[in-house]
Amino acid sequence: MSYAIQELVIRHVSPFDTEEITDLVAEAMGDGPVARWLQPDPALRRRTAPGYFEIFVDYALQYGEVYSTADAEDGRMCGVALWFPLTSLIPPPADYDRRIKEATGTASDRVHVLDAAVEEHHPLEPHHYLAFLAVRPTRQNEGIGSALLDRHHARLDRAGLPAYLEANDPRNRDLYLRHGYRVRSVIQLPDGPPLWGMWRAPMA
Repeated sequence: MSYAIQELVIRHVSPFDTEEITDLVAEAMGDGPVARWLQPDPALRRRTAPGYFEIFVDYALQYGEVYSTADAEDGRMCGVALWFPLTSLIPPPADYDRRIKEATGTASDRVHVLDAAVEEHHPLEPHHYLAFLAVRPTRQNEGIGSALLDRHHARLDRAGLPAYLEANDPRNRDLYLRHGYRVRSVIQLPDGPPLWGMWRAPMA
């Protein structure tokens, strides 16, 4: 089923979109504060980012809920949201340590530091977890991220379920604040940027 929002169409994503989703996420997030902390070398970061993000795209397509936005005219994907319904146990990503090592090489130690820091602050209550919200850089500031959030929040509100995420820069944090999230914790990476653990209670 598709949902028209202004000039966009929001839809569930099939597994056949894995490469396109990975490329979009890497393009949107591969130069963010956390990505730069994980791999300071720009050339190496651009080369390894797709392999890193592909792990989570595969995982979300198997166990999560993925939505994309596409231009109504040409159908090109311009935004994507990767959610995990943590209302029951799901298995960890298959071969995670091996895939992280192969994808990130010398940055794998920092990946595990990031994972541990995020896990320490992750809430235990049943909720839906927004792992990634990515919008193509040329399409940012057009309301695409907000449309993706609103799409899933409407479902959560009907079901009475909360949501959780980590914002990786002040601009993203402020976007989530406008959508009903509140800062629950500040996650400080060693010699790196902060992340904001944010919680959204369901709205009537």
